Order: sequence, then C-alpha cells, then structure tokens
Amino acid sequence: MAAYRFASSLLAKASDVRVLLLDVDGVMTDGGLYFCELGESSKRFNTLDGHGLKLLQRAGIKPVVITGRDSPALRTRLSGLQIEHAQYGVADKRVAADQCLQHLGVTWTQTAAMGDDWPDLSMMKPSLLAFAPANAHPEVMAVAHHVTQAKGGEGAVREVCDLLLLSSGHYEPFLKAAMG
Repeated sequence: MAAYRFASSLLAKASDVRVLLLDVDGVMTDGGLYFCELGESSKRFNTLDGHGLKLLQRAGIKPVVITGRDSPALRTRLSGLQIEHAQYGVADKRVAADQCLQHLGVTWTQTAAMGDDWPDLSMMKPSLLAFAPANAHPEVMAVAHHVTQAKGGEGAVREVCDLLLLSSGHYEPFLKAAMG
C-alpha cells in the first residue's frame, strides 16, 4: 500500500480521472528559472515525477502539459517521458485545456488538474479534481481538493500519480511487477 494516506472520498472521486492536466514551473519543477545571456538555459525535473507519469500512461491515464512558457529543456524532458499532448507558451490555460480535452474526447468530469499559481486556476476550477503542490500560492491551495505533502519539483506530481494509480487499481499490480 502507498505510504500516502488519501481520504477514501478523494480516491473514489479520482477513479473517474482519464486525463491529468499539468502546469510545469512550480509543479513539475521547483519554479526556479535559470537564465544565461542566450535566454533560459535549464530546468530541474524530479525523476520520481517522471516515473509516476510513465506509470500513469501505462494505466491509461493521459498526462497533458499546459504551460505558459516554452524551452528546449522542457521539450526534451517531455519527449523523454513520451508525453504526446503538450501546449507551450499558453496565455489562457482554460482555452488550451478545452481544445485538448475535445481532441481527446474527454470531459472536465474525467479530468484532474495540478497547478501552483493564478494562471492555473482556470484549468483547475472546472476539473473533477484539483491538486496543488505544498509550495503553491495560497489562493491555489484554497481551490485544491488535495495539497501534496511534497513541493513542486520535489515529488509533488508523483504523489498525485500515486493517488490516481491507487484509485484506478493499478498501484498494487505495478508495484508487485517492479518487485519481481
């Protein structure tokens, strides 16, 4: 069983999730931006988050990235994780999410979203479930159905992935397979 203790009502609600919408800076990363004279040069991602996203895909839950920024580092990371659905440089995350969900044939009642700051609220509010990392802005935490124990870029995404894997019945079989 996962080390996290999730409320049974939260797990029950999460069983309907088919898509996880994710912000990047402050969610998949620690929110720090590293610039050199040529522009943004690097981002730091957590391998626990990456493995959780791969497990989600195996379970049939699609991770979708909607971010206000774009960078070669981000594109490299998402490519390595084989995340097929991503929108970069987005000003209105609700519009981008609507388009993506329509393309995937999924409704907001089958969607979870994770964000850390005000621009993410427009995709968190209509979602079945909203998640925020421990270091999110207070207004975002107030909207979240669950605030993770971990901070953004430090395993917060993995915590949400584990919750979704538990609720879908995939956590235990995947763990047993990993143990050989």
